[in-house]
Amino acid sequence: MKRNSYVLIVLALIAAVAIVSGTILIEAQTGFTAQPLPPLAQAVAMAAAQANGQYVGSAQCASCHQDQYQRWTKTRMANVVVDPKVHPEAIIPDLSKPDPLLTFKKEDIAFVYGSKWKQRYFTKVGDDYFPLGAQWDVQHKIWRAYQVANGTDWWTKFYPGGNATRPTGPLCDGCHSVNYNIQTKTVTEWNVGCERCHGPGSAHVARPTAANIVNPAKLDSVHANDTCIQCHSQGQPKTNPIDGKYYDWPVGFRMGLNLSDYWELEEHTLGTTTFTHYGDGTAHKNRMQGNDYVQSLMYSRGVTCYNCHDVHGTGNNADLRKPVALNQLCLTCHGVGADAGPHTTTLESHTHHAAASEGSQCVGCHMPKIEQTIADINVRSHTFKFISPVLTDSLKIPNSCNSCHTDKSTEWAITELKKWPEFSPWRVAR
Repeated sequence: MKRNSYVLIVLALIAAVAIVSGTILIEAQTGFTAQPLPPLAQAVAMAAAQANGQYVGSAQCASCHQDQYQRWTKTRMANVVVDPKVHPEAIIPDLSKPDPLLTFKKEDIAFVYGSKWKQRYFTKVGDDYFPLGAQWDVQHKIWRAYQVANGTDWWTKFYPGGNATRPTGPLCDGCHSVNYNIQTKTVTEWNVGCERCHGPGSAHVARPTAANIVNPAKLDSVHANDTCIQCHSQGQPKTNPIDGKYYDWPVGFRMGLNLSDYWELEEHTLGTTTFTHYGDGTAHKNRMQGNDYVQSLMYSRGVTCYNCHDVHGTGNNADLRKPVALNQLCLTCHGVGADAGPHTTTLESHTHHAAASEGSQCVGCHMPKIEQTIADINVRSHTFKFISPVLTDSLKIPNSCNSCHTDKSTEWAITELKKWPEFSPWRVAR
């Protein structure tokens, strides 16, 4: 692993020197300004610039990037884990109300995790954090037990003793922080800070140029998407165990390197429903957007996460660049007459639903809410595939039609789809 990193750094340095030298020579001889580097060359040059970089913390970015910084501070990315001693308002439920599942007190909570769908609580023992046994269901406003059952996630067989034997360091903290050190169990900062996505910032702070910081928007689509996939996926490190411990995040990876050298996505066997996947390979759980997305046509065509999301923060759900209501986001690229489709004369003739109805929302059919986050609360899939009701019958995966038409059968849905002449009966309703 280390040898591969050293080789990459050496090659990157050589490439960077060659690129810079060549650019200077061309500009000196011709008088023309050099064109921006291709995305892959950008990635190589950025890796070289950051080879010996140090992490400095997001606060160092605020003075130059005020707009992005201020928006980011309000996002859930910036507030994944919160110290309730500093921010007591972060605790959503009233801990003074008795409940059989509530076996801990406010004083026991070192970190609060989450705020949208669920909220979990970590206590500190020595220099490690451990999950407590109850979580708050934000939507239903009730307590639910929290302990990952043995035989579910791959790592449970290595930590079989329950919450008290499952430190968050190897299982969570690498993605909930910047620069988690597995030897010292320390971080540059908690939460998904600037350098989680842009890499070490010391060189950039000392001398701000575009060449000495990773900008995912300037990378090729594979490396750009890896910015998000590093944490929004289920998988295992290529090297495990590490110093006798099993980790559930890509130890050693940072922006500018190749995620595939450090991380292996969770395997799936077609036709088998597992803790993580449905039978067709679609993710079964939240935080598996990366597992979904790499299967998609969008991914293969070079579309990136940031084409739809701005993690610096927006006023829209999931930090989307535009709202999904009335298909505002999707119609940025897709629309009647567009190369990306739909290839019909009107939107209604594609969806077979009224224009302003739920049935005409692109995400309703192409991103159904079928991936569990807690209890009956699901998030949207990211394969962007239309899931036929036929697959519900054959592979037991929830389909796009019956996710809305819950009072109807799959047989009804298949019959209706066969009335839509522009779709192949072999692919949609076979």
